Amino acid sequence: MCTRVVWPDANGAVIVGRNMDFHLDLLTNLWKLPRGIERNDGVNGDLTWTAKYGSLVATAFDLVACDGMNEEGFAGHILWLAESDYGTASEGDVQLSQAVWLQYYLDNFKTVAEAVEWTEKTQVRIAELLDPTSGKPPTLHLAINDASGDSAIIEYTDGTPTVYHSREYTVMTNSPTYDKQLELAAKIEGLGGDAPLGGSTLATDRFARASYYVGRQEQPKTQLEAIAAMFSIIRNAAQPFRQPDPGKPDASQTIWQVVLDLTNRRYAFESTTRPNIVWVDFDKLSFAEGTEELRLDLVSKLALEGGLAGDVSHHFHQVGPLTDLGLNLATRFVEVAAQKQDEFAGLLKEVRQLAGAAKK
Repeated sequence: MCTRVVWPDANGAVIVGRNMDFHLDLLTNLWKLPRGIERNDGVNGDLTWTAKYGSLVATAFDLVACDGMNEEGFAGHILWLAESDYGTASEGDVQLSQAVWLQYYLDNFKTVAEAVEWTEKTQVRIAELLDPTSGKPPTLHLAINDASGDSAIIEYTDGTPTVYHSREYTVMTNSPTYDKQLELAAKIEGLGGDAPLGGSTLATDRFARASYYVGRQEQPKTQLEAIAAMFSIIRNAAQPFRQPDPGKPDASQTIWQVVLDLTNRRYAFESTTRPNIVWVDFDKLSFAEGTEELRLDLVSKLALEGGLAGDVSHHFHQVGPLTDLGLNLATRFVEVAAQKQDEFAGLLKEVRQLAGAAKK
């Protein structure tokens, strides 16, 4: 599932596109999270931190950040990788739960170089959750990029992080692992080889198409042209609605896509299940310590007719914190859902009531 593309030289701006492919609605909303929030690792609480940077995140079930950008133009994107193997942590290992993996990076880093240095120094281990739709742990990898155009992909196939760090690593999809994706893409005409450009929804074909088209963009004259061009690239790598492919979560329909301008700090969101495009300008939000955590309701407010559209920077509302309470409930949420599907809906209702009860 999913594709991420970086255009590092769009006439002075760094533009990033990302598809979220999944086989059910993730009830995604956007959250504005200020500086100063205190968090822990979501495992045993040994690693604690206070957010140095505010961020805007796209969530699954209002619980877990799966995409986002911080106020310094550092962004991260969680994607599926079937080959992931997080191993078993030993006593004393630095750990992060999958629930806070992305958020830790958004909270603490301004550049990809900083994030890579910390990752390689700590050899941080990732603790798994359960996927409520399959009863199995999700297998994920992380892409990060920053306002300088730098990029890195972090994968776990033997319990420890393998980091692919280069400004040249502009595209990331799913299986196989990143080194093999690069080898396969090099066989495509226009990318170093003579094989035809594939048109299927396979991760390898999406990787090649995204690489091919992002490398052949004309310089945009405006931000509008840059964002439009990136939407065209990620739509070409999107997956259509269709009957689900059993046992292939990486072959799921595209449910939403985003385009980020890391230089000018704009986050554009397009839903395929609630068709419309909205965007948020960071300059119109306050990420100052002590300001409220705010949610932009895309589940009930985004609609083709009569719903949110355009600049929605001023449509965020306070509904209660997306903090440790929510992450702890998220763990319970996925565990119960994996064991008893009939309790899934009830617990989801409890989660949403908790989030919405504070203030609207």
